[in-house]
Amino acid sequence: MASVTLQGVLKSYADVEVIHDVNLEIEDGEFVVFVGPSGCGKSTLLRMIAGLEDISGGEISIGETVVNEVAPSKRGVAMVFQTYALYPHMTVYKNMAFGLKQAKLPAPEIDKRVRGAAEALHITDYLDRTPKALSGGQRQRVAIGRAIVREPEVFLFDEPLSNLDAALRVNTRLEIARLHQRLGATMVYVTHDQVEAMTLADKIVVLRDGRIEQVGSPIDLYENPQNTFVAQFIGSPKMNFMTAKTLAGDVAGSLGISAKADDTIGIRPEHFRTTTAAKALVSATLELVENLGEYALVHLLTEAGDEIIVKMDTPPQQAAGEMIHLTTDKASLHQFDGKTGKSLA
Repeated sequence: MASVTLQGVLKSYADVEVIHDVNLEIEDGEFVVFVGPSGCGKSTLLRMIAGLEDISGGEISIGETVVNEVAPSKRGVAMVFQTYALYPHMTVYKNMAFGLKQAKLPAPEIDKRVRGAAEALHITDYLDRTPKALSGGQRQRVAIGRAIVREPEVFLFDEPLSNLDAALRVNTRLEIARLHQRLGATMVYVTHDQVEAMTLADKIVVLRDGRIEQVGSPIDLYENPQNTFVAQFIGSPKMNFMTAKTLAGDVAGSLGISAKADDTIGIRPEHFRTTTAAKALVSATLELVENLGEYALVHLLTEAGDEIIVKMDTPPQQAAGEMIHLTTDKASLHQFDGKTGKSLA
């Protein structure tokens, strides 16, 4: 296995720069997830590591080797695509063995690798089937198996679960997590789904408009977002934002909220608790309740027009149109500069 290092990496199409001076260290054996909204550059960055996209500036190293001019097949990486990219006329066995045959490995070694990967991914019973006889989840496991047999230094995953239904996404996500535990391999994974990022990653890289907004462990990004973009992108439901001047002054002051009127206060849905009007940090009108059984998501609207989502163990007693009074703990508050969006922690 190997580390991956990006130093000052740039990507331009004609005069349009889409990746801006990216610097990143991915350690040997680490599971790193690139996450961000559509068009933020995460797949482009992954394809540059794979060698499928040329870089316009900077250096990419895999292990101790700078791979800017190294062909994709020589980089020691294996990529799993969103669309599976299986050969429809070949059996599962032949799909997984094809690359090894092209590399002219001995037949016994090919057989050993294919059957070992198939066993690890629970697809041994499907080796004689063609892709059309498989479900979406089984096809994705074949695509992952084709990557495993190459024994690469780095695995690259480009939104591998986006074509699967919800139940299959959960199951396949668990397979990928177990695979990382077994192999101890360096893995770089692209997704727009922050739940995937939070559950899989050792380290998350949050991207926006071709720039890195923040890098850290899932819990670090959740508890200590550096700006409002990361704060709202990480966490489901997203963090609630309110302007400091709209909060109850006395209660806000007791919680250490700055008096700057344009600062933004962030509170996660699960960190609110109900209280009396006199002790409320914010009061809001009940609009809608999503009763999910295990918990309820309560949608509220403040007088200032801020939409709030509160996560409660049980639905509130109030009816739609009635007022609910809320507060929180000082440790659960996030304060951001109203102009730059940067954390004031």
